[in-house]
Parts: sequence; structure tokens; C-alpha cells
Amino acid sequence: MNRTISAGVLLLFGLLTFAETKGPNGASPRIYIEVQNGFESYISAAIVKKRVPAVVTQNREDAAYVLSSAVQTKEESGASKVARCLFLYCAGIQGTQTATVQLINSRTQEVAWAYNVQKGSAAAYQSTAEAIAKHLKEFLEKHPE
Repeated sequence: MNRTISAGVLLLFGLLTFAETKGPNGASPRIYIEVQNGFESYISAAIVKKRVPAVVTQNREDAAYVLSSAVQTKEESGASKVARCLFLYCAGIQGTQTATVQLINSRTQEVAWAYNVQKGSAAAYQSTAEAIAKHLKEFLEKHPE
């Protein structure tokens, strides 16, 4: 019983500690993620999972940055899949997904950071979002302002 309570307390403490993480200037930047056909949910989840030093907000006016994105998926047709495999080149039959994001300073409207990623599956939303979050984390840790 004590182990269960201790584990629960440690987990809660870890979550609270993570929620209170501050950047070098004393506060984590607030980021508003623009709506992109549901992809914004994947990005938001990836930011939390990758422990990006930022706070995602639903209030655009409170945000220091706005993250805009564009996602394109290209699925291979059935005939294309068959043709590729007939020539023993089945790689890439799952299609591709390309995402581009821009982190825009809300005050100056300048692009502070941009990133482009391409994945080898048309349904790789989580993987794409996690790649974005990983590189956003690197940027924010190097440029904490």
C-alpha cells in the first residue's frame, strides 16, 4: 500500500514540477497553435510529450508566439502500389506526409523559427508532430527570449 501511495505522490510531484518548468528568463513562452484540420492536437500532445519548455494556450491574445502549420499527404494509388511491387520496389507505397511549421512572434509578426519535415507514410501524424516538437524544443532552449 505504501508503495502505491509513494509512486502516486512521486508521479504527481513530477507532473507538478514539469508544469512549473521555467525558461532561463523566468517564464516559459506561451504558444498558440493555429487550427489545421486536427493536426494542432498532435502538435500540442507532442509538445507535452517531448517536454518542450513552452506553454500551449488556447488564448491567442495571451500568446507570445503563434505556431502555424501546413500538412500535405500524398497517398499512392492502388495501381501505383501494384506497379511498384511488380518491379520489386515496394518502398514508399504507404505514401508521404510533409509538414511545414512557422513560429511567429505575436508582437512583431516576424518568423522566429521554421521547420519542414517529410515522413514516409501518409498517416504519420504523430511522428511528424513529434519531430516538430523535438526541433522546437532545441530552438527554444538555444533562444529562450
